[in-house]
Amino acid sequence: MNVQQTQISAADTLSRREAGSGWHAQIPDDKAMLRAARDLTKDISAHRADIYWADMIASALVGYGALAGAILTGSLPLAIALGVVSVLALYRALLFIHEISHFRNGALPGFRTAWNALVGVPMLTPSFMYEGVHTLHHKRTQYGTIEDPEYLPLALMRPWSLPAFVLIALLAPVALLLRFAVLVPLGAIIPPVRRLTWQRLSALAINPDFRRRNPEGDLRRRVLLQEAGGMLWSWALIGSVFAFGWKPLLVALAVASVVALLNQLRTLVAHLWENEGEAMTVTAQFLDSVNVPPPGRIAELWAPVGLRYHALHHLMPSMPYHSLPEAHRRLVAELATDSSYHGANHAGMGVLVSRIARNTMRPRG
Repeated sequence: MNVQQTQISAADTLSRREAGSGWHAQIPDDKAMLRAARDLTKDISAHRADIYWADMIASALVGYGALAGAILTGSLPLAIALGVVSVLALYRALLFIHEISHFRNGALPGFRTAWNALVGVPMLTPSFMYEGVHTLHHKRTQYGTIEDPEYLPLALMRPWSLPAFVLIALLAPVALLLRFAVLVPLGAIIPPVRRLTWQRLSALAINPDFRRRNPEGDLRRRVLLQEAGGMLWSWALIGSVFAFGWKPLLVALAVASVVALLNQLRTLVAHLWENEGEAMTVTAQFLDSVNVPPPGRIAELWAPVGLRYHALHHLMPSMPYHSLPEAHRRLVAELATDSSYHGANHAGMGVLVSRIARNTMRPRG
């Protein structure tokens, strides 16, 4: 099969999408695009420790500093402004969990441990909640199927499902606090509670049918350490009420809730959610995913740490976040305007939310 036969134009992709919800099954792999993604990015595939460490630590310190200011200030406008800064900085720091889930053995020694101590455990979202889970979302035969923990056909569901999907995230911090403070110690003495907690409440998943398998190898040891840390920290948070009153905990929970809400909004527009459960080619998975490239700048706030290039990430899951902008520039320059690569590029969150919302309102046969 030659290049012309394997390349899918953006116009052809659009016409297939408009033909019905099963358009994914009709798309073969665009081998020209896949080959370009591989060949043009070999020299930028290394993880730069200086960028990772500086970015993660600075984001965490700014986030915690702004949170402390929001708690201590007596001015409501200043508290709100500092709260916004804290949300954006801690959100960026938290999303390094996505990078950690893709680390290969030996990549950035010590980074996972430091991130968990500085961000993961304090925010009650340690790395085990994504490790061994997110990679299932990238499996060729599982993406978009019932076995994908991070996929729901949101665009094919009822209109009310979208606001429900987003707003439920506001409850995440309280749910995590109860998980670590109550269910973890109960699970240590009551096996059924432990099984339920692990299978249903130990993964950052959106598929309600997903059941997590027992941890294996090194992950099992990390789970024990991280859960112990999360349990002790959750007790400390609850105990802080007796020492400092309710304000610090309530402000921290409010900031964490907005972080969770922002992440859920990003998740809502990370894909088009138009697959009904069938297995898809890599190109179909790419076109069901979303890039929000420049010139717009606001996407760097709601989709930081490379996640504005989410579709490109699905082509190259191990590519470090700091290399994705350059990889995108190279592919745009190399591939023709009718390449399927351009079919995954979108203008922004508003456009994507409107598209998904319109799809939920279509009559179903």
